[in-house]
Amino acid sequence: MAVDLISKKIRQYMLDKEETISVAESVTSGGLQLKFSAIPDAEKFFQGGITAYNIGQKYRHLAVEPIHAQAKNCVSQQVANQMALEVCNLFQSNWGIGITGYATPVEESGNKTFCFFAVVHYKKILSSGKIEGLDKNPKQVQEYYCNYVFKELSEILRGL
Repeated sequence: MAVDLISKKIRQYMLDKEETISVAESVTSGGLQLKFSAIPDAEKFFQGGITAYNIGQKYRHLAVEPIHAQAKNCVSQQVANQMALEVCNLFQSNWGIGITGYATPVEESGNKTFCFFAVVHYKKILSSGKIEGLDKNPKQVQEYYCNYVFKELSEILRGL
């Protein structure tokens, strides 16, 4: 399914149900915010987002548990879940997405690229998981993560 069809599906669902969505991202550096804001009529359902790139900002704005986050370099399923749940509170949205990980291979990641994401609806985690990255440049890895999460959201909406 092409990304533009996915965007149309997300738009239609949100408008039909009169629901809203917000995102908390780290590894994608605002990429999801850009994708949502580019959907026609986004102002009717996209509440906004936050890019929290380090533990201090994730703790301060997204209530990420600091001891766990520090031990995991802010990259774990628990951190992604907490980001998704808290962004709903922060932006007063029905839906929330959290994503954190690595777009470049570094020592802390075992020299691999991967991320964790979570999709929340009314404070319930509907989908979460680990996305294995690509052997590409960081921008391509970030785009891959964004497209993956968009497609996952679309699949969830299709099932509702």
